[in-house]
Amino acid sequence: MNSDQPLADDKKLTLLFRVEPGSLGPDGSEQAQHFCDQAQQQLVALDAGFIRWQIEPRFDKSLPELEYKIRNKRLSRAQAQQYLTLLAQDLDTVEDQLVTEIDRLIGEHQAR
Repeated sequence: MNSDQPLADDKKLTLLFRVEPGSLGPDGSEQAQHFCDQAQQQLVALDAGFIRWQIEPRFDKSLPELEYKIRNKRLSRAQAQQYLTLLAQDLDTVEDQLVTEIDRLIGEHQAR
């Protein structure tokens, strides 16, 4: 399957990333939802042909930082990698891009 052509939304891998409110500074818990909403808007174009981003605050530490889904069905990391392999993509690369972008956005947020 060629990843140059966008997939239908219901076939895209949803990558849920939970942002630690503490990473946003001392008042991060009050700003977390707003930050996540803005981050999601800025990430929408990143790998948009095959990924749907979902950025949320991580208020519940028992929840994983990263979660993978297709059509609201949870996938293991191995299943997500296998799916992306079919699209000639690599999960490690996608995750690295995401973390780099989130780190950049956190840096901009803290500079304000």
